[in-house]
Amino acid sequence: MSDSYLRLIPTDNRWQPDPGAAAAAASYVTRLFSGPQDDVEEVETEFYDVVTLVDAGENTTRISCPDCDGDIEIDWFLDLVEETGETFGTLDVEVPCCGSVVALDSLRYDWPVGFARFEICVMNPVRAEYELDSAELAEVARLLGHPVAQILAHY
Repeated sequence: MSDSYLRLIPTDNRWQPDPGAAAAAASYVTRLFSGPQDDVEEVETEFYDVVTLVDAGENTTRISCPDCDGDIEIDWFLDLVEETGETFGTLDVEVPCCGSVVALDSLRYDWPVGFARFEICVMNPVRAEYELDSAELAEVARLLGHPVAQILAHY
């Protein structure tokens, strides 16, 4: 059986909230999945020491280059992630398609991925609308004190 995740990250990949704000935002997200037909297995906050990949798991099947529009093999990306242990001192890499040096967060992924030092991770969320809507994202951002993006992952 596979797991689904809703992952919320700051739009600035180096930014982290204070622990109280993180707890308040996680509590709010938990309440979003606590209705009669809703459920969530777990809601966690993660603070990372360095910028860390927040991927979309099996959802990502295509990556392309922002410089040449060429396709980048998923295996190249997976090898890079394995090499770095999902953490990055810099997001700049030389891409195999054209040899340009580009930031990993500028690559075009068919499912959004992100890079962050903080995330709220929601495991196996169930409700009518799986994704958070713009008002819910705005409330998470208000509680954290910083805008957020959501990553939908499946493993």
